[in-house]
Amino acid sequence: MIQVTRLDGKEYYLNPHQIESIELRPDTTLLMLSGKYVVVKEPIVDIIDRIVEYRRRIGGFKNEE
Repeated sequence: MIQVTRLDGKEYYLNPHQIESIELRPDTTLLMLSGKYVVVKEPIVDIIDRIVEYRRRIGGFKNEE
């Protein structure tokens, strides 16, 4: 799970495997596989860094080498 912050300041965690795409509209907007949009305060590059770190922690890159 990665931590994100809603625009109202509420922090929560979401499963990065459920993110279909990330857009800047002008806020960072995550489109989930469910079709739900999640708008967060973090810049796109921070979200990507968190996803990469999460995948390293769970060994997600071992099958991709």
